[in-house]
Amino acid sequence: MTRVALIQVDVSDSEPVNDRVSRVLSMVRAQQGKADLVVLPELWNVGAFNNEALRPYAQSRDGELVQALCATARETNVWLHGGSFVELQDNDKLSNTSLLIRPDGTVATFYRKIHLFGFDTGEAIMLVRGNDIIVESDTPVGKAGIATCYDLRFPELFRAQCANGAQSFVLCSGWPTPRINHWRVLIQARAIENQAWFIACNEVGRNGDYILGGHSMIVDPKGEIIAEAGNDEEILYADVDVNLADQWRKDFPILRDRVL
Repeated sequence: MTRVALIQVDVSDSEPVNDRVSRVLSMVRAQQGKADLVVLPELWNVGAFNNEALRPYAQSRDGELVQALCATARETNVWLHGGSFVELQDNDKLSNTSLLIRPDGTVATFYRKIHLFGFDTGEAIMLVRGNDIIVESDTPVGKAGIATCYDLRFPELFRAQCANGAQSFVLCSGWPTPRINHWRVLIQARAIENQAWFIACNEVGRNGDYILGGHSMIVDPKGEIIAEAGNDEEILYADVDVNLADQWRKDFPILRDRVL
C-alpha cells in the first residue's frame, strides 16, 4: 500500500513567486514520514494562467527550481512529482515540463506537455509541445503514465500509456473553475476505460483572469473516487494499492476486447 499526498497549492497572483516556492517546498518537507509519493500541480510557482511569467521564469532542467525540488525530495526521502515548470530549451524555445524525482534526489523522468491549451493564445502559441509518451517503471504507484492538465481531454494518450503497461496515471494540473465538472468526469472516465489508478493534483486561487478549481482527486481502477479535495488550498491523502489495477483487469478483462 502506498500513501499519496496531493498538495493543492493556492497560486493567487498576490503571492510573490519566490515566497510561494519557499512555502511549497516547506509543505513538501512536512510530508516526511507521512507519504511515499508527493504530487504538486502544474506551473505552481507562477500559476497555470500567468502567461506573462512564462519566459521570465523559464529555466533549464538543471536550473534553480529543479535543483531545489531534487534537494527537497532527497531531504524528505519521498518520491516527488514536482508539478511542472517552464523549461528553457537549448534552442531558446519553451515547454511546459513536469518531472518525477526519486527519494535520492535524482530525476526519474521529465515529461514535456503534449497538448497545449489556449487554441490561438497563451501556452498554445508561446510554448512548444512535447512528443514523448512517458511511462515510468518502478514508482510507488507501479508503472506510472505522466501527463499534464489539458492532456486529460485526449484519451489516446492514456490508452497509449496503458498499452505500454501503465497501472496508474499521475497528472499535474491548473484546471479552472468554469470547467471543473469536465475535470471530474474525465478523470473517472480515464480511470474506468484503462482500469488504472488516476492521481490528479490541481491548484486553487485567482491566477490571471481565472479562478483555479481545485478538486484534486484520487480515483481507483473501477472509477471510484477514493479521495477528493475542495476549493481551498489543502493536502489530500489517500492509500493506493497498485495491485488493484492488475486484479481488476483480470476479474473484468475489458482491455483484451479492444479492437481499435
